[in-house]
Amino acid sequence: MTRKDAPTAAPARAITKEDVARAAGVSHITVSRVINTPEKVSPATRERVESFISSMGYIPNMLAGGLASRRTRIVAAIVPTISHSIFAETVRGLSEQLSLQGYQLLLGQTNYSEEAETGLVEAFIGRRVDGLVLTGVQHSARTRQRLKAAGIPVVETWDMSPQPIDMLVGFDNHAAGQAMGDYLVRKGYRRMAFVGGDDPRGLARFAGMRAALLAQGAPEPVHLVVPVGSFLQAGRETICRLLALQPDIEAAFFSNDVMAAGAALECARRGIAVPKRIALAGFANLEIATEVLPALTTVQISAHQIGLTAAEMLLTRFDGQTVPEPLCDLGYSILEREST
Repeated sequence: MTRKDAPTAAPARAITKEDVARAAGVSHITVSRVINTPEKVSPATRERVESFISSMGYIPNMLAGGLASRRTRIVAAIVPTISHSIFAETVRGLSEQLSLQGYQLLLGQTNYSEEAETGLVEAFIGRRVDGLVLTGVQHSARTRQRLKAAGIPVVETWDMSPQPIDMLVGFDNHAAGQAMGDYLVRKGYRRMAFVGGDDPRGLARFAGMRAALLAQGAPEPVHLVVPVGSFLQAGRETICRLLALQPDIEAAFFSNDVMAAGAALECARRGIAVPKRIALAGFANLEIATEVLPALTTVQISAHQIGLTAAEMLLTRFDGQTVPEPLCDLGYSILEREST
């Protein structure tokens, strides 16, 4: 018999809850209680059932149980990018806090596209997630309509707004940019540049820096717009372009630490003294900010705490309670290092 003619073996049948119940000598309801409400089962019975679940390789159908209880114990988070570490700490904080209460985290990336965000929101709502965490406060009208109609808890992050969709935890990007502008002026810098994308958070940081400089009589800052999601290579390229176009520039504020690190590396390669020839500053206080030489001055934000707080807000709502502070501003600070 040829391989083509050989009979195809039937796929192995998935182990069911009933199989576990028969093997353990209990009812399928007891197995369900061990999985969903173990505190309601005696320790001896729970240990016996858990042993059979493990040895038989049974994986509970959480969707079926979720439909019965109207809970899936799944939360979805949507971030602009997962290519770099900028939003990683927030995702880590979310995952840590949610997992302690038995929730799993789904992750989607928009590549800074409102259309992609709308598609992800619709997909996650269609899969009946218990809650959603979004990045930023700028969303399409369609996304807002879908979220309000879904009737599930929503937490926006990494920004501030007086009118969030539901709950909000983050910081004021405009004020953070203004604080960096004030700091650089106090250090004696006058001719400055801002490098960032045209996403709402990047534009807010530039607007804040610009307001600080003009308020103190400094010249209008140069604004170099780079594609959203730009990182190390963009920093290398931009610092060269900036110094070629504006040789009198004294300081550059980058919208994220990774771009600023790229600029620092390129300056080192070209023998450009930092901060003697040009001062560099970044945003977010990522690990890379202390790994380059000189170490980067940056705007320090609580990215990990944003994730923890967002998770706590969701868990409070899942328990049917009211969140005491649905709008939480975690603030920021200027962290001075050798690059300025």
